[in-house]
Amino acid sequence: MDALKAALVKTLLRLTSLLPLSVARWIGRMVGHGMWICRSKARRITEINIALAFPDMPPAQQRALARRSLLATGELTSEMGHVWLRGADTFADLVREVRGAELVTESVAQGRGVIVLGPHLGNWEVVGLHLAGLGPTVALYEPPRLSALGPMIEAVRERTGATLVPTDHRGIARLLRSVKRGAISGILPDQVPGELSAGVNSDFFGVPCFTGTLSSNMIQRSGALALFAYAKRIPGGFQVNYLPAEDAIYSEDIEVSVAALNRGVEQCVRECVEQYQWEYRRFRVRPKQAGPRHYDGVGG
Repeated sequence: MDALKAALVKTLLRLTSLLPLSVARWIGRMVGHGMWICRSKARRITEINIALAFPDMPPAQQRALARRSLLATGELTSEMGHVWLRGADTFADLVREVRGAELVTESVAQGRGVIVLGPHLGNWEVVGLHLAGLGPTVALYEPPRLSALGPMIEAVRERTGATLVPTDHRGIARLLRSVKRGAISGILPDQVPGELSAGVNSDFFGVPCFTGTLSSNMIQRSGALALFAYAKRIPGGFQVNYLPAEDAIYSEDIEVSVAALNRGVEQCVRECVEQYQWEYRRFRVRPKQAGPRHYDGVGG
């Protein structure tokens, strides 16, 4: 069954890659509209998250933002054929504007590694592919649930020069050594870790949530420059943005560093708020008994 699902995904990616990007995105918006009108789980989680993050926003505006977010999620899915399958030249054409890339290249030129924190905002695959073109890049890689998609995803992520390492102790150690030597690393900072020892509860949009400590630990241990990055969806492609992190992210106090990390993610999100992955159960706390369980009614 997984092989059949993987084959279907590959077929859909190939079909959407053959369409103009605007048409592919339109199809994605229609998929998002379908998720909205059928009151899908994604819609319910999105509405919960937006109500938590923007409690002062009028309900009608919250609903409008939730709907736009689902449309953006649909666009993300339908544009992946262009990002993954159409080759390096087409990808270069998709990146319409870049801001702040000199922060990466100047640090690498000086021999200082860079840790780029790319939240689930816009199209984070674009960030990873663009980043690998700025210098030697090592990134953590966890195989997808559909294992048959693994070789394709690995090949795509490595085509601009990135080296992928597994998300285990050996992979993290290899990534750390590379960054200490002046390489670049990309980390998703807003994934909820599964292990209690891997995170702390810290505010995000004023709401406590369990936040991973990997990024902060890597920054402290490597001495690397910390930057945030996101690829904003714009007509015809993407605008890639690199932004410096605030000084507090370098703190040896892990809670201070993680709080700064969440503020940095929040700053990025506010630049294109509807393009954040609001359907993700971001506002979980650990252990569950330590706080409210916001998603009890939707299976989380």
